[in-house]
Amino acid sequence: MLNNDKILFFDGGMGTMLQKKGLPAGKLPETLNIENPEIILDIHKEYVASGADIITTNTFGANSLKYGNDTTKLITAAVNIAKDSGASYVALDIGPTGAMLEPFGTMTFEQVYNVFAEQIKAGAEAGADMVLIETMSDLTEAKAALLAAKENCSLPVAVTMSFDESGRTFLGTTPEIAAVTLCSLGADAVGINCSLGPKEVLPLAKRILEYSSAPVMIQPNAGLPKIEDGKTVYKISPEEFADYIRQMTDMGVAIVGGCCGTTPDHIKAVTSALKGQDKKHTFTFSGTAFTSRTKLVQLREHSTAIIGERINPTGKKKLKEAIKSENMDYIIGEALAQTEAGADILDVNAGLPDIDEAYMLSKMVKEIQSVSDLPLQIDSSDEKAVEDAARIYCGKPVINSVNGKEESMKTIFPIAKKYGAAVVGLTLDESGIPDKAEDRLKIAEKIMKTAATYSIPKEDILIDCLVLTASTNQKNVMETLRAVNMVKSQLGLKTVLGVSNVSFGLPQREIINATFLASAFGAGLNMPILNPLSDRYMEVVSAFKVLNNEDISAEKFISEHTETEKAPSSAPTKSDSQYSLSDIIVKGFKNLSEECVQNMLAKGCDPLEIVNGYFIPALDIVGEKFDKGEMFLPQLMASAETVKKGFDVIKATMPETNSSKGKIILATVKGDIHDIGKNIVKMILQNYGYDIIDMGKDVPPEAVLEKVREHNVKLVGLSALMTTTVKAMTDTAELIKRHCPETSVMVGGAVLNSEYAALVGADYYAKDAAEAARIAEKVFS
Repeated sequence: MLNNDKILFFDGGMGTMLQKKGLPAGKLPETLNIENPEIILDIHKEYVASGADIITTNTFGANSLKYGNDTTKLITAAVNIAKDSGASYVALDIGPTGAMLEPFGTMTFEQVYNVFAEQIKAGAEAGADMVLIETMSDLTEAKAALLAAKENCSLPVAVTMSFDESGRTFLGTTPEIAAVTLCSLGADAVGINCSLGPKEVLPLAKRILEYSSAPVMIQPNAGLPKIEDGKTVYKISPEEFADYIRQMTDMGVAIVGGCCGTTPDHIKAVTSALKGQDKKHTFTFSGTAFTSRTKLVQLREHSTAIIGERINPTGKKKLKEAIKSENMDYIIGEALAQTEAGADILDVNAGLPDIDEAYMLSKMVKEIQSVSDLPLQIDSSDEKAVEDAARIYCGKPVINSVNGKEESMKTIFPIAKKYGAAVVGLTLDESGIPDKAEDRLKIAEKIMKTAATYSIPKEDILIDCLVLTASTNQKNVMETLRAVNMVKSQLGLKTVLGVSNVSFGLPQREIINATFLASAFGAGLNMPILNPLSDRYMEVVSAFKVLNNEDISAEKFISEHTETEKAPSSAPTKSDSQYSLSDIIVKGFKNLSEECVQNMLAKGCDPLEIVNGYFIPALDIVGEKFDKGEMFLPQLMASAETVKKGFDVIKATMPETNSSKGKIILATVKGDIHDIGKNIVKMILQNYGYDIIDMGKDVPPEAVLEKVREHNVKLVGLSALMTTTVKAMTDTAELIKRHCPETSVMVGGAVLNSEYAALVGADYYAKDAAEAARIAEKVFS
């Protein structure tokens, strides 16, 4: 269906149509599947008449977190209504759960997965033709939903994410990262929906096309929302909407429809202009790429990427102790030090006896991904540890490793395929490591061909020709380099080497390693595994990138070699004096903040001076970096949690002191159960010293007003994700302004902008948590 030669047409907005039909403020749309099915059926029929090929079920928020045991009943009814509409195909609509996943929230990956699995099983059993996972902003949640679909039904699955005007989701994912990650996981179509109008989506569509290996689907809003006469309206006309959609299909977009604000008239304008047209030529991405939530590392034929080796306990006493004691600050410190030193990918290994490696490797992956934006290499010989870590990993990882043994390939390739990972292939087999380069080449070819039988493309196979130590295998060193050259030139595969192995047992190891590294680059090495905190190694890397035409105009080389500040030479330990309290906060070393604050208090520092002189300025630095796109929400939240731990120490020493800067009410408005944004704002504001009254989600206007009066609150923050609940936001703001005019209202959420915020009656628009902190400072100053 999704690989049709013709352009496919989805329907438009459901919430918009329900509002037109008088859906009461706060009414949950999915309940109409049981209570008023004829309303939903009429909307579906209007979209069918407009030319839509695929009708989306009224199940965007129909999950057990919202509806409990009624979930299956609501979904079954919705699918049956859509099938009765005369649609050619019915898509089961799956929206975000509204919950935050670990490490930022309390929901585990498997808990969210189970929520999606229940929805998908119900929709498939009711007869849906495909699954549409839409309006995703968290790449991990999108992955959980996609895996739930792939593992619980045989239907085609499309996944679309929502990006803001910066070209990222609110957790920092770009269209390129989404395309590479979701296609690697087996999505049958990927794309963009909601948040933006077609004009703003147009350049993002081009970006996702260039990195997608699946058909691309676009469902923009009908522009940005406005309020007229108390109603939400969208100003993009059907004709203008259709013109932008045509521009997108000319670029190669294969599946189109509409989101908020679009109506049957919009879809009819699109189908009238494009119905029956063949899909245009599309970009088909087949490169070597790895992703995290916020970073894409792409390897072209001769380009290089550095894999940091320091999170591997072999020969590292402090790291062994940190892994055994679950000292995550030390491990995170190693990750951040390597990130700052210029690594492109981080190797993560928890291979120690007498520990639960599967548990610890997954924990390390989650914690490292909360502070570092680098893609990770999951390094283990334990099958369960590899699979567990690959499952919860946010992005497209590298798995280290597989080898030419049949049993190894049977074990690792299914995991790599299922979780969309690239794989390091070691040139050894049942006979061991061959002496000759030609024999290592044969093993590499065997690995590549076997991977193809699992539908793993050669671009995702990275060959490690295995470095043996020169002290005992001196003749073998050049055979390794010959093998690298042969693998590159004859098989066209990317190559990996553990550089430091070559010098084991020799003095002045850095000299040997650096010389070997330069030789390996000349032989065609793409990805050395090395210690990026070594100046000598990184100087070789930096110089080679100039000679290899990767560092254009030598800009990075010149910058690096005119700066004097160096990254820390090791990870932090308890009582580590190389980091100031400000550094600890900015870097997100959560546990170090407690001891640092205790030491400062013991030395006579005034608690308020610590708050005003360290906490607030450090959070301001983080906020500035966040605004500039130098840090993203995971790092912002890690810094906020670091401050929270420091605050807890101060509160424990001053139990009778009320140091609150003021009371703020936060609430997700009536009818909306999505509170991710609100919870993030809460964390940040608390750590700026405000007393937060969190009223939760689905909060009626009257309850908010009552709480304002009870606590004499000066600032209220309201959140909404769904267009159908913006009316409740308007009602809440209006009620507060009428009865408590001295109280300020700030609003935020994916469906809002500054203009819209003014129209709903708010005083301020908080586009993110950092802006909310600035608004609070303004109100309370």
